[in-house]
Amino acid sequence: MAAEEMNENRGWIAGREIRRSRLPRHQYTIGLLQEGRHAGLLTSEEAMRIQQGLMLILQELILRYTQGESTSVTTETAEDIMVSVLYAMDAHLFGLGQPEQAIDCLKRMNIRDIYTQGVETVSRCFADTKQLYEEVSSTMLQVPIEAYHLTIDEALPVFLCKYGLIFHAHNTMASIDYPLAQDDMKLQGVFYMKQYLERLQLENTFCAKFDLQAILELLSHYGRMCRFDYRMELFNLFQLILNQSVFSTLCGGAPTELRISVAQYERLAHQFARFSEGEIRKAITSAMTIIQQDLALDHLLIAYMDDCKEELVQRVKHAAEHNSLDHVIVMERQAAASSMVISFDKADVMSSAQLRRLLDQIHSCASTEEKVKLMLQKVHSIHDYLDLLESECLYGDEYEALFRAFGEMELAILAKVVFYEELRSEPLLAVIAADPDDICSEWQHHFVRFLRHKDHEALRSLDSWVNELDYEQLSFN
Repeated sequence: MAAEEMNENRGWIAGREIRRSRLPRHQYTIGLLQEGRHAGLLTSEEAMRIQQGLMLILQELILRYTQGESTSVTTETAEDIMVSVLYAMDAHLFGLGQPEQAIDCLKRMNIRDIYTQGVETVSRCFADTKQLYEEVSSTMLQVPIEAYHLTIDEALPVFLCKYGLIFHAHNTMASIDYPLAQDDMKLQGVFYMKQYLERLQLENTFCAKFDLQAILELLSHYGRMCRFDYRMELFNLFQLILNQSVFSTLCGGAPTELRISVAQYERLAHQFARFSEGEIRKAITSAMTIIQQDLALDHLLIAYMDDCKEELVQRVKHAAEHNSLDHVIVMERQAAASSMVISFDKADVMSSAQLRRLLDQIHSCASTEEKVKLMLQKVHSIHDYLDLLESECLYGDEYEALFRAFGEMELAILAKVVFYEELRSEPLLAVIAADPDDICSEWQHHFVRFLRHKDHEALRSLDSWVNELDYEQLSFN
């Protein structure tokens, strides 16, 4: 009898345990079929009946997809619809809890009934997701982070508008740019979006407990520390605020205090340099506990914070070992000195007609000195200088003459334009020596050549200006 059973099951052995590691959330039904056969909980006839039931659903949906005009579609479309069917099946079966219970459901129930209940589960999740979006949208933070606003104002509404419950249930149909502190990318479709909104809501709730002006100041210091425009970069605000709150608490300050002075930083750096990994973990755990109690956080937010703890522990450990804690702890930094030549104020930007008239005047100048003098007199905006440089109204040595007329602040701004990515990780001197190969504009070639003729001390001085640039003001769009 045992031999006959083995032959009937074509090598599948009854009595084995279900390997839960072989049951991925996004392919749960397929995993159940495979593991059910492996464990001897499904016969070949039962597995065949389930597969036939799925094919019948697919055929009916194809007819519905073509509005009754055809029973055939492209292979790609058919596969997409089948994945959507399995998504709904997964929703119901995964919700049963134990895989043995899900396999029993596949054995007992009509496959169409399981699919129908799965569609209802997905539909309820979609309704919950829409409600969550309304709550997140109404409580979004007023911070100038582009990815955050684009995700909430544009990407999520696109998903809610275009989500296909029947034919595309597994698709997200939206470009989500803003990163979460903790994200589960294994989820798909509306279940991913619901999770995303739940976690974003937790992050917003935490960040809202801090003073907005303090957050804006932290962002400004963070941008200078990382040498980037924080408004345009992809980073998680919750994690930044949480980490800073931890460091403030370890300094003896209030959890809601986000400012870390140079003196406080030096004490922390000295402390972390002496700590073992276990001592770092203990200190951060203690600080998080104080934050959670002081801010009266609920159990969901506490659990979410705890999930972020180990990453911070490892970052601090690594930074302490490499003497680079100034890349983890955000210190107060003095604002950069204002420019005497270049303005960042949009009110100083020329209109298109004014810019065209100035270009005509520049072209009519008889000498290099006249051109440079005219530009210095008429142009007051960084945006206009960039437009003029891109227009190639200067020739040869005229570029160098203009660059010589600029002060260090102006040259630092141009360096940031040309080497935005490189200057995030390397000093200006190293960037210039690296012979960058992605220079595309003529003015940029002349600018690089101009910088290479400066001595090391001058480049180090320029680099200090780059470090102190107020990235909130820089916008080269």
